[in-house]
Amino acid sequence: MNSLLDGGRRRRRIGGRLALIAGFAAVAAVGAAVYVVLSQRHDGSSRASVPAFLAPSSRPHSSLQSSLLKQPPAPRIRLGGVDAFRMGFRKPPRAGMVFDVRTGEVLWRRQPRKVMPIASLTKIMTALLVTARAGPNERVRITKDTLNYQGSGVGVLPKGKRVRLEALLNGLLIVSGNDAAIALADHVGGNQRRFVALMNRRARQLGLRCTHYVSPHGLEPGNRSCARDLAVLASLAARNRRIMRVTERRHQISLPFPIKGRRLVLSGHNPLYRAHYRGALGLKTGFTDEAGQCFVGLARRGHRELGVVLLNSPNPQRHAPALLDPGFRS
Repeated sequence: MNSLLDGGRRRRRIGGRLALIAGFAAVAAVGAAVYVVLSQRHDGSSRASVPAFLAPSSRPHSSLQSSLLKQPPAPRIRLGGVDAFRMGFRKPPRAGMVFDVRTGEVLWRRQPRKVMPIASLTKIMTALLVTARAGPNERVRITKDTLNYQGSGVGVLPKGKRVRLEALLNGLLIVSGNDAAIALADHVGGNQRRFVALMNRRARQLGLRCTHYVSPHGLEPGNRSCARDLAVLASLAARNRRIMRVTERRHQISLPFPIKGRRLVLSGHNPLYRAHYRGALGLKTGFTDEAGQCFVGLARRGHRELGVVLLNSPNPQRHAPALLDPGFRS
């Protein structure tokens, strides 16, 4: 009797092992199928397509963090040496910098490491993370959270509908839409809190010691940085084709959009474009009462590309060209 019972237990163990082996085989088959799907690129972008259960809105936070390691390293901004020119303003910006985007050479500086609120200059980091993690043709759902915003916004985002991600990127960078920033953060990070954690993690990876974020849009004064750190982010943005494709648009643009009339019309307020500055390339403005008027701009003449950072400037439309001109002459 005992031997029969022992044999019964052994048979159950063998059956359990066979079930376990079958389970491993099923997991391996699913993994192989996912690999095949991930390895196929069909939308013409650098980002592989993913099955629905691995869509960005449900992607685990840990995988988002690990992906940051694959992003470009920080450009070097060389604070050593002396300024190539001097500039006297009756009412100067509180802090600022002119730098060569390709070499990192600093041509002019004013308190380059002074930590200050940066308002919507925050959205440069938001755009860098979004373009690193999400393809232009992905569909972003407009949620109640998206529409619960203050300050500047695209303003016509259709609740409950899904819109093309690249249209929201335009809204983020051209009209500085806080609603677009929330929608993109929720799509890429799962929610704003997780996305902000990724922003701060990326800032640490880049060595941005002045920089800290509390939101993806910058409305709060807790979003802070300095001219040096913003020069690093501007240099990264200058190498990002998707960001530059948006910010190089000088005039009013019209995009397909799921609203009445089927078109979204956006008009920017870049001070270099308003000043009709030759060679202007964008990039981003910002304003709050605490931060004052802020601007990060890029311009190219010949083979040289310069960047300008202005923090709490009383007149960016005058300060930016006045600083870039001697930079190109130097």
